[in-house]
Amino acid sequence: MKRLINIVLALVLVMFSSITFANVSADVFVKSIADDVIIILKKDKDIQGDPEKVYALAEDKIVPNFNFDRVSRLVLGKNYTKASKEQQEAFQREFRTLLIHTYASALSKYRNQTIEYKPLRDISDPSQVVVKTVILQPGGQPLGVDYSLELVADNWKVYDIVIEGVSLVTNYRGQFSTEIRQGGMDGLIQRISEKNKSNHVAKK
Repeated sequence: MKRLINIVLALVLVMFSSITFANVSADVFVKSIADDVIIILKKDKDIQGDPEKVYALAEDKIVPNFNFDRVSRLVLGKNYTKASKEQQEAFQREFRTLLIHTYASALSKYRNQTIEYKPLRDISDPSQVVVKTVILQPGGQPLGVDYSLELVADNWKVYDIVIEGVSLVTNYRGQFSTEIRQGGMDGLIQRISEKNKSNHVAKK
């Protein structure tokens, strides 16, 4: 399952670049960016073999298109409101770095998977949309992936990804809740910081 998630994360990164699309539907937003970035990946053969380059790409493409404030609130739940402003800011900073490292690692595993888009359903609230896709893998089983997006200042932002029915936000919430019970909010931030430092050393 971990390998499948890494493959999916690679596709997620492919799908969300720093290009913004105002006043378009969420599925058009996703597909337009995916088509554009996949072309770039196929042309640039150095990306997957260069850790520095793939990290820079991940940092440039992910951050502008994720609502890290909402994601942070979702993964921490009630612990977010209990945290101080300084703790909230420190968590968001470290968590964002963790996700960038995760996506950079996943991008290096991209192997020409393709994306099938499902028609939009239940858009009673046009500012909160789920884009359903299927990732087709050469020689592998197709994977259902749903992207939860919301409009923020007329731009679509991602706040959750569900892979084969498993929410990444829910997964992180379970992990972080355990960490907070064991070491408090500061302990969680320290653990993520140590993980980020380890990732940074490994990237060199």
